[in-house]
Amino acid sequence: MKCIIVVIYSIVLKAFLHVLWSFTRVIHVPFFCFCLTAGLTVDNSSSIRILDKRQDCNQLGLKNCQIKNCSDELIVIPRQHAPNRPEMGSHILGVWMDERGPVSVVNVSWTIKSDGNVKVLRGSQIDFLDESTNQSLCVRFVFILSQQLNPNHSKWKFSLDGLVVEPHHSYRLSILNLPEPADDPERLRMNINIPGCDDTRIQEAKMCLENGSLWNPHINHSVDLTKGKFSIDVHFEAAQYSERYQVSIHSKGFNSSKSVSKENKTSLTVTFEFGWGQLPQCKMELLIQPFFVGCKNDCWRPKKDIDLCQYYPPRTLIIKACLALLVFGGFLAFVLWRAFQKDPVNSSLSAAKQQPEGFQVRERRRLLVIYSLDHPLYKNIVLKLSAFLATKCGTEVFLDLLDSTRLGVLGSIQWLDWHREQIENSKDKILILCSRGVKAKWKAMCGDKQVFLREDARSVMGDMLSPALSLLVPHFIRSASFEKYIVAYFDDVCSEDDVPSPFNITLRYKLMKQFEELFFRILDTEMHEPGIVNHIDGLSEEKYHQCASGRALRDAIEAFHAYQLEHPQWFEEELLESSKTSSEICDDAKSTINLMTYREPDSAQVTSHLNTQETDFTVNTSGLYVAEELQMCTSVEFNQLISENMQHV
Repeated sequence: MKCIIVVIYSIVLKAFLHVLWSFTRVIHVPFFCFCLTAGLTVDNSSSIRILDKRQDCNQLGLKNCQIKNCSDELIVIPRQHAPNRPEMGSHILGVWMDERGPVSVVNVSWTIKSDGNVKVLRGSQIDFLDESTNQSLCVRFVFILSQQLNPNHSKWKFSLDGLVVEPHHSYRLSILNLPEPADDPERLRMNINIPGCDDTRIQEAKMCLENGSLWNPHINHSVDLTKGKFSIDVHFEAAQYSERYQVSIHSKGFNSSKSVSKENKTSLTVTFEFGWGQLPQCKMELLIQPFFVGCKNDCWRPKKDIDLCQYYPPRTLIIKACLALLVFGGFLAFVLWRAFQKDPVNSSLSAAKQQPEGFQVRERRRLLVIYSLDHPLYKNIVLKLSAFLATKCGTEVFLDLLDSTRLGVLGSIQWLDWHREQIENSKDKILILCSRGVKAKWKAMCGDKQVFLREDARSVMGDMLSPALSLLVPHFIRSASFEKYIVAYFDDVCSEDDVPSPFNITLRYKLMKQFEELFFRILDTEMHEPGIVNHIDGLSEEKYHQCASGRALRDAIEAFHAYQLEHPQWFEEELLESSKTSSEICDDAKSTINLMTYREPDSAQVTSHLNTQETDFTVNTSGLYVAEELQMCTSVEFNQLISENMQHV
């Protein structure tokens, strides 16, 4: 009895399925069965699904055409009996309608090669993969082709239309002709990159609309100024899929925000009110943040600039007046500070506070430092020495590197001559730091090979030593001027041989070994008195580096000393070919003489003076040595400079 029931049930089921298939064939919707069996339609709108409205199975000339899923196993045959792979097709991006509204879709098409393999072709399989979510879809077209070309005498063309895609997603498509070859399946592969919602082809898709793809806010604003307060009205158009907006006005140091709901309105207005004093700047930025269904808090925010400067000229005048008062106040403070610095009582007190413990001076001394830019490391030593003299010793140091502004206005000769006159009319001193560059430039001025250093070329002041020697040596050779000049050199990086011959008549100090004696010379104070040897704590060779400025000076000297050991030819490496000719250097010396209002004697007068006026400028027998040294200088212009000054003694 049970067997009879099973047989009857099987017969009835087969009859029902046959009737159902016939019905679908009649109404030409084979894709209905495909959707039913494949289960491609899913409730999740972001899943891969298909909206196929084309009936490729209805093409004339197709036999046994079906569209179904890929649940059946593929038939595999040898390569020589398998069809060729499909030819390259194309894809079209657009927007279709489904029950959820407009969606972005892509239509994919491919063609069949018109060759003898058409007879063994039994369909095509399409695999569609979303690389962003790893979701996939597989569709099979099953058919038999009766001829190599379709009834229109063109290649057979198939398409899979209505594949639902998402913006900014990447898809991989592969198409395989059936049956599959056993060894190496030949597939047609395509990569499809879907653009963002700013692409006009998919802007009208619901997903893009929910992200504000078609929203144009048409922002406008109006400003009202009454009783010292600003009132800014912001007008803009609302969007379909955003119910809430945040409107902000901000600038540097100021921000004001307000939230507003759409409430079935198509246009919205937000009003801001604030006083003049609240705005640090008159130029501001207006920002509208929508909250669309799709992008939530990360939606596109339109901006617009707002210029309020034209609305409050009184405030501009107040700012300008305040700035003018600040400038005037700063200038007045500077004048008072300079007056305080020049006041002898206050200056003495300030200098006294800066002196080492146990030693006081009655007045602050000034010191002009003359040197040669031999090397960047040597320039650093000069700067550190100046800092040590100023901070530890309370000495006011004049250095061209620290007075570039005034030097640029006056010029090198005028700057040097002005400081020389100031020092000669006071108890202040001139410190000449001798080095290889000083000796080389002196010899060049006396007719030897011209010297031009790399550091001079880098300096905006250029070579300051040569004009200094031209200006100061004629004054130095006067016996009455010896006390104004101090000659020294750094024993670790220079030697006594670096001292030019005119300076051999005076005492040469080794730094930092004899720095304490040099400082007593600056103060015009005797270090050695009957039965007493005066000392200043912290200035000896063993202790000067115990303070910060002294430690920096010692480190600078050691750095240059180490560099000299590694580069024995360092001075030759710093030499450049001079851009000046010998005649130009002589012209510079002549211009120096003219600035000092000296007259030019002829060569006979120079020779006569050197032979007959020796006793006029010598204090002891060492003066004869000066005359002999000066006669070694072969430059006529420089001899004229020296002889002219000797006539004035």
